[in-house]
Amino acid sequence: MWFRAAWYVTSQKNGTSAANIQRILGLRSYQTAWTWLHKLRRAMVRPGRDKLHGRVEVDETFVDREDSQGLWVSQKMAVVIAAEEDGRGIGRIRLARIDSPTKDVLHDFALAMIAPGSFVHTDGRTAWKGLQRLGYRHKQTVLLGKKDKNAASRLLPRVHRVASLLKRWLLGTHQGAVAPAHLDYYLDEFTFRFNRRTSRSRGKLFYRLLQQAVEIPPTTYRQIIGGGPRQQND
Repeated sequence: MWFRAAWYVTSQKNGTSAANIQRILGLRSYQTAWTWLHKLRRAMVRPGRDKLHGRVEVDETFVDREDSQGLWVSQKMAVVIAAEEDGRGIGRIRLARIDSPTKDVLHDFALAMIAPGSFVHTDGRTAWKGLQRLGYRHKQTVLLGKKDKNAASRLLPRVHRVASLLKRWLLGTHQGAVAPAHLDYYLDEFTFRFNRRTSRSRGKLFYRLLQQAVEIPPTTYRQIIGGGPRQQND
């Protein structure tokens, strides 16, 4: 049953919902299907994974959140996105939920996700200042005026493309039903899929997920509903 669940998760281009897993596997409990998916998501971050390097765009975006009754509310969750430049395309990405885009938080994200010596391109937010002291080459582009709504997308096209795809995926596959305590793991799944989007073999994704699943400690349902503990990203 676990192999079937892992295969279905990796064989679907956009992933699947707990309701689909429940139906396909014939599980009696939605809670079981939901728990299984969250256990698999925790295996999608490889321990000790390489940091991004080269030229990297970084920016923040905001996604809708769900309240305790499962209803959308006006508050949004902040997510930082880093995307490698691959010519005119996008290389690997890293995502993380943050409480607020302060200097300490954004600098910690850079240190955790991007190798020192990389060329980091951000917007003009004051909180990004000082990256040079952390060992990065840093370019800031200040957006002048608010009339041109597409200026940020043109100046940092890769992260804005990733942000658009992320929101579409959360809404389309999961109907936006993502609570703040679990958003990190949905971001891990999106990253796992995006960074392997060019793979022609679903079997390799299945193999990779199983390989990583045996490298992390087990997670109980109580830990999952408590929102932790989360694997540390290198």
